[in-house]
Amino acid sequence: MNILERIFLSKQSALLFYSIVFLSSACAKVDNTSWKDFLFGTKWKSSTSPVSRDYRFLPIFSVVPMGPALCLAPSGEVGSCIPNKDCIIRGGIPAGPCGGGYGICCVFLQTCGGIIRENSTYFVNPNHPDTYDGTGSCQVTVQKVHPDICQLRLDLDMFSIAPPEPVNHLCTQDQLLVSGSSPVPTICGTSSGDHMYIDAGLGQSNPIVLSVITSGTFPRIWRMRVTQIHCGSIGRAEQGCLQYYTGISGRVRSFNFNTVSGRQLSNQDYSICVRTERNFCGIQYNACPDLENNRSRSFTLSGNSNNPTGTMVGGGTQVTQNACIQDWLLIGCMRSADRIPPQSACEDRVCGGTFSAEVGMVQKTVQSSVRPFRLYFHTDGIEAPTDIDNRGFCLDYVQQPCTNGF
Repeated sequence: MNILERIFLSKQSALLFYSIVFLSSACAKVDNTSWKDFLFGTKWKSSTSPVSRDYRFLPIFSVVPMGPALCLAPSGEVGSCIPNKDCIIRGGIPAGPCGGGYGICCVFLQTCGGIIRENSTYFVNPNHPDTYDGTGSCQVTVQKVHPDICQLRLDLDMFSIAPPEPVNHLCTQDQLLVSGSSPVPTICGTSSGDHMYIDAGLGQSNPIVLSVITSGTFPRIWRMRVTQIHCGSIGRAEQGCLQYYTGISGRVRSFNFNTVSGRQLSNQDYSICVRTERNFCGIQYNACPDLENNRSRSFTLSGNSNNPTGTMVGGGTQVTQNACIQDWLLIGCMRSADRIPPQSACEDRVCGGTFSAEVGMVQKTVQSSVRPFRLYFHTDGIEAPTDIDNRGFCLDYVQQPCTNGF
């Protein structure tokens, strides 16, 4: 047989084979059989495999969110959706399936003496979720997961340690300290739901240490989520902002604020920033509703808060007795929103016990068009005997469109 005859027979064989496959495919559409059934019968199938086995291979090629994808554990913690074996190797706690069942929601926790090496790790008290009544220093060290990390966000999901002492509101019993970064004020008391942005420096700099110092007896509990933020991330806070809020509306408040039992913390110096949203040129602030007292204590920075205390302002045209020198909240060039005609002058500092841009006893809406939107909070280390039972502040903000005269 010469080579031409071999090629011809090969082509004939190939044609015969494809013809059989084509016919078997057509039959399969009719009676749900496959070309394998046509050629080999049904013995090629495993006795334990279902007839419709082929389609079950398709999910292998589906995209499953793994690695950096976030998930929520049944206990409320935010975890990372990763393969189960990776969770165990990296020291995480498996907390249920995620990613359509192809991953595990892995929660990372560290407590006293631990080192945080994973993003979205929680710093928790010993015996968490039970309370802790120990004495000493409980600290964790945060190491960058990548040199291109510029900030840490600390979310105080649960935070209740001993409150400041009642005379000068100093954190003498318990403290939360942050070291290794730009200055962060010391806080204590209850601040669940609050957050901090911490400067992590550039490159693989020295690690940041989070410490909870405790003394005396108190049923403490804390769970702080540590998120590492890349330098180019859209979630990065503006420079110098200890707190950073986004959205057209929201709520800002001082640490340990509570209208019933909160105490304004002494020795505070930090900025609270609100991202200017697109097409918004101004912002308005109102004292938060106070449903616990017969008069609002949502803004009590100076004076005796057990008695009605009016607004004091400083830094602008109005000068009162103390002109907000000891404790104050700065809002750039603030005016009363409901004045007709609008005020020509503006103020920068507000204190006292009533929130307004004007001296008086009437609570009012305050507006500002200074951008970026930023508040600066300052308290000294002395309260008594002039300042008594001040709570701090809680303000609701709403950004104003550029068409509203801004």
